[in-house]
Amino acid sequence: MTQVAEQPGSTAGRLGSVVLDCPDPLELAQFYSALLGLEIDENGDEDWRSLTGPGSSLGFSTLAFRRSEEYVPDTWPGTDAQDLHLDLIVEDLSSGHATVVALGAEPLDPLDPPPADNARGWRIYADPAGHPFRICLE
Repeated sequence: MTQVAEQPGSTAGRLGSVVLDCPDPLELAQFYSALLGLEIDENGDEDWRSLTGPGSSLGFSTLAFRRSEEYVPDTWPGTDAQDLHLDLIVEDLSSGHATVVALGAEPLDPLDPPPADNARGWRIYADPAGHPFRICLE
């Protein structure tokens, strides 16, 4: 079991950003900008883009995107454990599904749109670079 530091302020640091590797940082920044309602930081370049917003509703400073020529998207379902996925809270799965698909996400599990009586409170998608993410009910 991991032990937490007992003295206040004795952390190693604070989370600055979550970075997703991808072949096209601007394309992925545009997708998540539209999805999350955050702006694309104007200080980016062809190899790095990040999102900004008031007090970042994401719970960390930024979501960033780094160009990687060697990036290979995960497969779903994969045989290996995934490194990371984002959970996005939506008010209802039907409108959340419609929004993410209209923005360019690919449904992974399940493939069909959610029925009105959907008992499962989450669905899995791939962003335009192939990173898996979920939309979830609160």
